[in-house]
Amino acid sequence: MILFSEMTLSGLCLRSAEKYTNRPALGMFKEGAMRGAVNYRLLGIRSRQIGSLLGQLGIQAGDRVLLLSENRPEWPLAYFGIALAGAVSVPALTGFSSRQIQNICEHAGVSAVCLSRAMAAKIENSAVPLIFIDSITDGGAADGAEAGITVSFNGTEKDLPLRTAAAFPRRNVDDIASIIYTSGTLGNSKGVMLSHKNLVSCAMASLSLVKIFPRDRLLSVIPLAHAYECTLGLLAAVMSGASITYLDKPPSPSVLLPAAQALRPTAMVTVPLFIEKIYRNTIAPKLTQSVLYRFPFTRPLAFRLAGRRLISALGGSIRFFGIGGAPLSAEVEDFLRKAGFPYAPGYGLTETSPLAAGTAPYRFARHSAGSAPAGIELRITDGEIQIRGPNVMMGYYRDEGQTREAFTADGWLKTGDLGRLDKKGRLFVKGRLKALILGPSGENIYPEEIEGLLNTSNLVEDALVYPGEQGELIAQIHISETAQALFQTAANAAITALEDLRRWANHRLAAFSRLSRIELREEPFEKTPTQKIKRYLYVRPCGESLPAAR
Repeated sequence: MILFSEMTLSGLCLRSAEKYTNRPALGMFKEGAMRGAVNYRLLGIRSRQIGSLLGQLGIQAGDRVLLLSENRPEWPLAYFGIALAGAVSVPALTGFSSRQIQNICEHAGVSAVCLSRAMAAKIENSAVPLIFIDSITDGGAADGAEAGITVSFNGTEKDLPLRTAAAFPRRNVDDIASIIYTSGTLGNSKGVMLSHKNLVSCAMASLSLVKIFPRDRLLSVIPLAHAYECTLGLLAAVMSGASITYLDKPPSPSVLLPAAQALRPTAMVTVPLFIEKIYRNTIAPKLTQSVLYRFPFTRPLAFRLAGRRLISALGGSIRFFGIGGAPLSAEVEDFLRKAGFPYAPGYGLTETSPLAAGTAPYRFARHSAGSAPAGIELRITDGEIQIRGPNVMMGYYRDEGQTREAFTADGWLKTGDLGRLDKKGRLFVKGRLKALILGPSGENIYPEEIEGLLNTSNLVEDALVYPGEQGELIAQIHISETAQALFQTAANAAITALEDLRRWANHRLAAFSRLSRIELREEPFEKTPTQKIKRYLYVRPCGESLPAAR
């Protein structure tokens, strides 16, 4: 790990470029081979060029720049380039709709957009510069020459200038580095402000739990716009001189496993859904049919052999497999533990940059999320997990009210999650006060937002959204008197109206938060005195609907 004279994103980028020079940094796995490889020297050059271009376009220190792209090597280049320009990055998930992107742009007041060509349709009638980061070309300068680099800017090719490191604006560790929009993008925007110190200190804290070395190979499967991947999968890796590879397709098992076989990653950070799908589709059927599994005295060997097959399926070199973002299935965790698989759970929020608790493989209690890294404090107050440390956000952008509500009087962040700490300081997450659902690639889905959208329909009296057994989103609705009268007019009226409602809602929702189906509920939902649905009566902690809700 490098030593810092200043804990800023620009300092991290330039120092790593200087120290690791010709070591591989970034690449894309496409059509069975590595494409667009970037070493650390080029990482520094390209980032400086993008930062120089932003400065040339009039972007000043503190200005906000939207970053909208799939995972690809150019994403980190733009991210560090924005930081070098002294600007504030506003990463957005590619699954957001055009309307949601527009809301983020307006709320953040962005002055420029760095995007891929695939995302161009989501930026309508832009009055700010558009920089297409996937159009960067080197004019044949394969040796990494600092001249002859061009990029598509507002539809035309533009040469990229190159400032010296000293020519960029100096930023302080407590300045805003990034604003990440986690919810409210349907109109009531909520942007988490993270400082340079928040992000860099969190990356350093993660390395106090699990060391990453220049020889390590990371395979990225979570969107970089998610704080989890950006901090642990990018910043910690760049800080350590490791290489990172991105996939050109969504990381389904059919895409992930062949890539892992070819790349042989040593480390990954994922959400539970990835490993649960691999276990249930690939490992469990063979395990339960094994002769060794049938007998209690040979069953441990069956688990060990299954663990070896899982490691082999992931390329054979995995030594760290981080799992976070949501609770891991107890069945899958028990298997991973018995199989000797090097998984390591963790806990955090976007508001904590995001790591708040974690561990190295094999060094944690069953079903725990590990312990707080050095410099971060955890406490339990009235059952709620609360956090204090250099990783805790500055607040919510342009929202002093929600910022005040997020903290206790003595300065601890209120997570809204329930948990306990044992005598050794190990954290056990018991449930969520919030109703957060984790999307298929680690996206945060807030069911209250979808419910609020459904409730604007004159067909709906109340709505409740929860994930089904396969992770699909389901809405139960109690219909209004208007709908009851409509549904009585024709036998197929209800089916048609519900499907029309689903399509109407999905058109306004991000791709990862669209509804699979809508179900009718005859009885009204039971509510609190403040007229909120008592969610715990209808949805289990793991998400599925209780029988009583049917």
